[in-house]
Amino acid sequence: MSQEKKQWGAIIVMIALFAMIAFVTNLCSPMGVIVKNQFGTSNFLAMVGNYGNFMAYLVMGFPAGLMIQKYGYKKTALIGLAFGIVGIIIQWLSGWGGFLVYLIGAFIAGFCMCILNAVVNPMLNLLGGGGNKGNQLIQTGGVFNSSAAVAVYIIMGALIGDAAKAKISDATPALMIALAIFVIAFIVIAFTKIEEPPQPVKVKGEKDPHSAFSFRHFNLGILAIGLYGGVEMGIPGYVLQYLTATNDAATPGLGMDAGYVGTLAAVFFLLMLIGRFVGASVGGKVSTKAMMTFVSTLAVILILLGIYLPTDITVSVPGIDYATMSVLWGKVPVGVFCFLLVGLCASVMWGGIFNLATEGLGKYTAIASGAFMTMVCGFAIMVGIQGLVADWTHSYLISFWVPLLCALYILYYSLWGHKNVNTDIPVD
Repeated sequence: MSQEKKQWGAIIVMIALFAMIAFVTNLCSPMGVIVKNQFGTSNFLAMVGNYGNFMAYLVMGFPAGLMIQKYGYKKTALIGLAFGIVGIIIQWLSGWGGFLVYLIGAFIAGFCMCILNAVVNPMLNLLGGGGNKGNQLIQTGGVFNSSAAVAVYIIMGALIGDAAKAKISDATPALMIALAIFVIAFIVIAFTKIEEPPQPVKVKGEKDPHSAFSFRHFNLGILAIGLYGGVEMGIPGYVLQYLTATNDAATPGLGMDAGYVGTLAAVFFLLMLIGRFVGASVGGKVSTKAMMTFVSTLAVILILLGIYLPTDITVSVPGIDYATMSVLWGKVPVGVFCFLLVGLCASVMWGGIFNLATEGLGKYTAIASGAFMTMVCGFAIMVGIQGLVADWTHSYLISFWVPLLCALYILYYSLWGHKNVNTDIPVD
């Protein structure tokens, strides 16, 4: 009974960290509106918070895994939270210090997100016992992750108000909420007993002939997570560009009202929240392979429909305006609605891929988690590739072949690529 209480305490802490990751990560997008206005930056530089976040994953991924091996999950989480506290304070000070100070703060906060992700995903998987139950816990964490993301847009929408007058000081309440959460989490985790899996002990002068990269299913899995970024980030991002671009633009679009179209991204992420809730509900009964095969197949079908359905057939879709908490109705091509529905599929892919990729790694799980986080840089890469395709072909619809190919690879991984063919490697 005592052990159960310890385990449930650890599970609650890890799920809370999962929510915090989304809260701080998703601050970057609405903060872009403030950065553009206060510092007079271009659209590209306004989103520097997102770039800093992704690049921090590239830099910190492997070190995070090594920290887990050396210090364990609890101490590594505390180190990550310390980075988060410093990063939030620096971002708040950028209101006086300028654009470069904001960039430094966003980069340091990105270190925090990477470290916490490296801790949370394997811990939830291990606390659940791996397999279906491990996947179910990760999906449950995903529900809180998505809820926190939605909360950020609600809070920031209310705080920013008039985008043309937005300042860093307007975001102070949200930044202070994030800071308070980090401080409270640091204190709670410091005093929470977390039963951790033993880390491998290195014998001086002895070199392990194997590593996480000795497992084919892991190597294919980290490639899958990099490509997954093209599904989660590329689809909502380029749907907005496609709908708002004018007919006579270099890459023509449908020229729809930007006010309504801007709310559709919220619909995509709300569908992700719904999908994660369903995934958490059935994850203990449905195998990860079956779940991933279903959602990746459905994603392929929906993206194909989005590309090829005629644009003159429309459907009414509600957009959610988090600034006023109102619903805005508008008509979009039925194919675009299919693109938005991919949010339901993308919702469980992160947890499912992680579960399959780290299954059976044993003592190599910690360093594998760090490598997994490094591949988050693939999110930025795939979005960039889709943008290049749109520029070269002068067609947003053709550019959606990029997330389509990503979904096809994830389908392959779900069916065959996830199988551990290296069971002869000792992992104890």
